[in-house]
Amino acid sequence: MSLKSANCVETNKHELVVEVDGKTFTDAVNSVYRKEVKKISIPGFRKGKAPKAIIEKMYGEGVFYDDAIENIYPTALADAVEEAKLDVVAVDNVSVEEVGKDGLTFKAVVVVKPEVEISDYEGIQVTPKSTEVTEELVNEEIDKQRDKNSRLVTVEDRPAQDGDITVIDFEGFVDGEPFEGGKAENFNLTLGSGQFIPGFEEQIVGKNTGDEFTIKVTFPEEYQVDELAGKESEFKIKLHEIKAKELPELDNDFVMDVSDKETVEEYKAQVADELAEKLQKESDADVKKQLMAKLCGLLKGEIPEAMYDNKVNDMMREFDMRLRSQGLDMNTYLQYMGMDAEAVKNSYKPEAEKRVKLRLALEKIAQQQGFTDVSDEDLEAEYSRLADTYKMDIDKVKAAIPADELKKDIAVEKAMDFVKESAIANN
Repeated sequence: MSLKSANCVETNKHELVVEVDGKTFTDAVNSVYRKEVKKISIPGFRKGKAPKAIIEKMYGEGVFYDDAIENIYPTALADAVEEAKLDVVAVDNVSVEEVGKDGLTFKAVVVVKPEVEISDYEGIQVTPKSTEVTEELVNEEIDKQRDKNSRLVTVEDRPAQDGDITVIDFEGFVDGEPFEGGKAENFNLTLGSGQFIPGFEEQIVGKNTGDEFTIKVTFPEEYQVDELAGKESEFKIKLHEIKAKELPELDNDFVMDVSDKETVEEYKAQVADELAEKLQKESDADVKKQLMAKLCGLLKGEIPEAMYDNKVNDMMREFDMRLRSQGLDMNTYLQYMGMDAEAVKNSYKPEAEKRVKLRLALEKIAQQQGFTDVSDEDLEAEYSRLADTYKMDIDKVKAAIPADELKKDIAVEKAMDFVKESAIANN
């Protein structure tokens, strides 16, 4: 097998002409014959015993050619791509030029990774989120914990207010007629939750236990039930009960119940430390997000659509694996969500484009900054980190991830670190 010629035919596309010698092609044909002869019946021969020459005479000399070509061209093309030193991302088309006992010649148009340019990535300006731990933030975190440990109590000495849980009977009418799904008894409705259509919950605020009243609301124009969309309606309501959350007191007993601390002061200090760590992580993540967006904007080059498609397919496979780990599969999920595969792919495309652009940008930066020369020590350290992360034997990790691929990932990470370290914060 050999590469006869390689030519750039348009941006990011090369045409390769590949030759497969007669012996290699004949061996491929013979391999197909040995596999297919078992299925072939020829008069005068037992099934599966007909000589190759007889079959070719009856069905034509090229009876096994198509399968032989299918079997042989992937390896031949891979060898040709390596010889041409191309970074192929997709095969556009393959066509047979010549085929016979003397060998096979085929033409392949391949899509290659684009040549891109990037500059001005040092000193990118970013705006970090505040990491200041205020007393207000600490109190908010503590109130969340108090809320988790709250209990519901019946309120009898005041009207209903936002945040209360009301127990109501209701029946809805449009044009004086009740409508399907518009009636319920002893329904628990949290006021201010937005569970019901706009205006409904607000009109219960201020009412007392035992009150019977009528409210008027208009269904939104985009309401999911067409017959009700945009219609004015009346609801007859009876308020049975008002319940409110009763939060525990912030005292030492509460602290010992929810933490390993003994005093309110110690607990507040712990919450402050946790908040500081949380806010720093959020700020770092947001800075990284800003940098990634700006790197994508700085990238120059014509990126082939095939790279986006490949990334979308990768994301689809990852999603399918996650579904399977939860006992589902893609088809079941699509049926449940009322979607098709194409709709899911389209939803992934914007993120796929970002990932492709970012990877190309960081690869170029890694090349420009000399990060592509990854040391054996760095490689081993990364294999060890992955083994620890996934709780796998390091030899299994090495078997799963080729060293050349991991070196590329390491170089890309170094490039990202370089961009982050050089970034300028606008406070």
